[in-house]
Amino acid sequence: MRKEDLADADCGIAQSLGVVGDWQSLLIVREAAAGVSRFEAFTHELGLSRRALTERLGRLVEDGVLERLQYSEHPPRFDYRLTRRGEGLLPVLVALQEWGTRFVMGDGAVSGAVSDAESGRVHGLLDTRVPDVALTAHDGSTVTLADADRWTVLFFFPGAYAPETNGYPDGWGDIPGTRGCTLECRTYARHSAALADAGARVLGVSTQRPDQLAAFAAHAQLPYLLASDQDGLAASALRLPVFRAGGADRLKRTTLLIAPDGTVRDVQAPVTDPAGSVEEMLAAVRSHEPGRSGRSTRAGRRTRAAPAPSPGR
Repeated sequence: MRKEDLADADCGIAQSLGVVGDWQSLLIVREAAAGVSRFEAFTHELGLSRRALTERLGRLVEDGVLERLQYSEHPPRFDYRLTRRGEGLLPVLVALQEWGTRFVMGDGAVSGAVSDAESGRVHGLLDTRVPDVALTAHDGSTVTLADADRWTVLFFFPGAYAPETNGYPDGWGDIPGTRGCTLECRTYARHSAALADAGARVLGVSTQRPDQLAAFAAHAQLPYLLASDQDGLAASALRLPVFRAGGADRLKRTTLLIAPDGTVRDVQAPVTDPAGSVEEMLAAVRSHEPGRSGRSTRAGRRTRAAPAPSPGR
C-alpha cells in the first residue's frame, strides 16, 4: 500500500508507514545507515530478489529517503545513500532495536547490561570498518568515529552528568548496567596520556546533548572529547545495544578499538568492570606495533568490495 492510498491523510504514523511500512524497506534503511550503498551489496546483505530490491530502492528514492548518485557512466552504476530525510528515520531504527531486544528477545525488563545476543552482535564488528559517521563533540567540534592519523579507543556509555545539572532520571541507579559511567570516564582521563603515547586518542559517546556532555566534561576535567549521539547516527550504523530510561534511548556500555584505517580491531562487550576495562584497552593498544596501519586481513561485513552492480542499478 502506498501513502496516497491511506485514508488517514492527517496521521503521521499512517503516512510514515506509506513510505517505510514494510520490513524490507526498513532493513534497506538499516543497511544504508551501516554504510552499504551498492545494489549488489544490498542484495547480499538482505537476500532480497533483484526485482524486489529494485522496486524498494526506487520507492525510497522517490520518497526522498535515499538519493541515487551515479559513480560510473559506462555502464551506468549508482550508489544509494541516506538523505537528511532518511537520517531522520534512524531514531525509529534505534527504538525498534530497543523494543525488539526488550520485549521480543527479552522479558520486558529495563536493563543497561549487554545481553549475550547483543554481545555477539557487537563482536561481529571485528575486522569491519566503521561507517563515516560524524558527531558533535562537547566543545562544539565535529568528530568522526575513526581517525586516519591514530588509533581510537571509542567507548559508548549510558550517561554521566555534572552534579549541578541533576540530569539522572529517577531510578537510574537501580537499572542494571548504568553504574560506573563517571568512574569509566575518569579512568580514561587518568590513562589518556599513556594512550596518547601509545598512539591512540580517546572518544566517549553517549546519547546526551552536547551541552550536558560539556558540563560533565568540565566537572570531571576530562582531557579528551565526549560526543553526542542524540540522533542515533552511531547507534544505527553500528547496531549498538540500547535501552530506554528517563524518556530517552541510552547506549549500553561497549568499547571498540579502531585502527587508523577505520577497522575495528578489538571489542569489549559486555563491560562489567569499567575501570578494569580501561587498563585492558590500554594493553590492547600497546600490543599493536608502532606505526602499524591496522589493516585487517579479512574483509568486513560493511566494507568488503561488492560484486559489480548490473547495468542501471
